[in-house]
Amino acid sequence: MRILCNDEGLLESGLMETLSRAACLCLEKEAIDPARAEISLSIVSKEEIRRLNQLYRKIDNHTDVLSFPLIEDFNQIDDREEFLLGDVVICLQQAEEQAEEYGHSREREIVYLFVHSVCHLLGYDHMDEGDKREMRAREEEIMSLLDLGRNR
Repeated sequence: MRILCNDEGLLESGLMETLSRAACLCLEKEAIDPARAEISLSIVSKEEIRRLNQLYRKIDNHTDVLSFPLIEDFNQIDDREEFLLGDVVICLQQAEEQAEEYGHSREREIVYLFVHSVCHLLGYDHMDEGDKREMRAREEEIMSLLDLGRNR
């Protein structure tokens, strides 16, 4: 799994390793070989994520994370080729504020937002209650495997 980050200097190397492990777990749970996948990760300001949210979702407000999937049908992927799964955009300031608000670590919040976004890249959504339960269960499963459950 390769994560192409716009500014790895904003995230400590241990956190980047955890993000890579998280992405691998997400893909393995979907029977997708993580060795062939890449994810683009951008760490942005509140102003930038607000601009992107307005541009792509028509919502004039900042948010914590945005996901831009690039693959609609995973059956169309050649088993021998590498592929870019999509783009993840995380607002670091919002993630840090949420970690404090929810009473858990900065690491847990950033990893959770990343896992949430990777689930979106894999086709999960939370538009109705059934889909939301399925997505949340997958997120919690991955976070538990990373030893970053809700109490962290």
